[in-house]
Amino acid sequence: MLCLRYSPVDFTTRRLETIELPKKNYNRNIVVCEAKGPRPRYPRVWKTKRKFGTISKSLKLVECIKGLSNVKEEVYGALDSFIAWELEFPLITVKKALKILENEKEWKRIIQVTKWMLSKGQGRTMGSYFTLLNALAEDGRLEEAEELWLKLFSENLESMPRIFFQKIISIYYHKEMNDKMFEIFADMEELGIRPTVPIVTMVGNVFQKLGKLDKYQKLNKKYPPPKWEYRYIKGKRVKIRTKDLYNSNNSDVVSKSEEVDESELGDQTKDQADEVDEDSVEQLKEVDEYEPGEISTVPSESRESSMST
Repeated sequence: MLCLRYSPVDFTTRRLETIELPKKNYNRNIVVCEAKGPRPRYPRVWKTKRKFGTISKSLKLVECIKGLSNVKEEVYGALDSFIAWELEFPLITVKKALKILENEKEWKRIIQVTKWMLSKGQGRTMGSYFTLLNALAEDGRLEEAEELWLKLFSENLESMPRIFFQKIISIYYHKEMNDKMFEIFADMEELGIRPTVPIVTMVGNVFQKLGKLDKYQKLNKKYPPPKWEYRYIKGKRVKIRTKDLYNSNNSDVVSKSEEVDESELGDQTKDQADEVDEDSVEQLKEVDEYEPGEISTVPSESRESSMST
């Protein structure tokens, strides 16, 4: 008869000793193994030009369509061949390419690439539609811009962002189409959307040109400008009076919320030295030292938290 006997087996465990490296001359390229000591890691001595990131792809996409003509079939064919071997639609690459074209002010190419992307059923976001609307306005295609606006407004009646209203009103303002601008402004009031400072300024300037001073006064009374505004200067948030920033009503209203007139700031800070404390005067002087593009506007919060920083 077969009999199996099990004898107890002694398992001996070997304790792993830790290796301590000197702290002063410690090399980060050395990888410490469990019990075999440090293993050196040598840096690469060759350079490679093969980059597969989205930035290099977007630059290649821009170079691919830049030398083409404005024929729709030629541009669409080049874009189709560019994404032929992609498993998924390179949405991030196309978005970055649109940003590069926008910086170079290639409005026709932006229109072509955006329409091609939308025809593929990709990137149907409000940001893509705003890029297309801006490109159509800059290229002078007012009819197509109006068609796009009416389509978006009818589909997103109660969720339309204010930046679209500001853009279409600025288009009508520069084209001196006052009746359509008043219609858009009336739609904003019916939907309960509070207009921004540039929108109120544009409509007020039109009222002044037409001689409707009573409506201009009612508009300013209904939508008064904010008293304070927060801006970042050297990484610190500074509180500044808006009447020092928005002083001239005859200046360009689109760039009015971003640019600061240095001469007007200097004159008004002298006249209002009794009203503004010493800290705010020093902050206004710091604003004059920077260009308008370096200062970004942020939403207002409590004054104590801003001055504590």
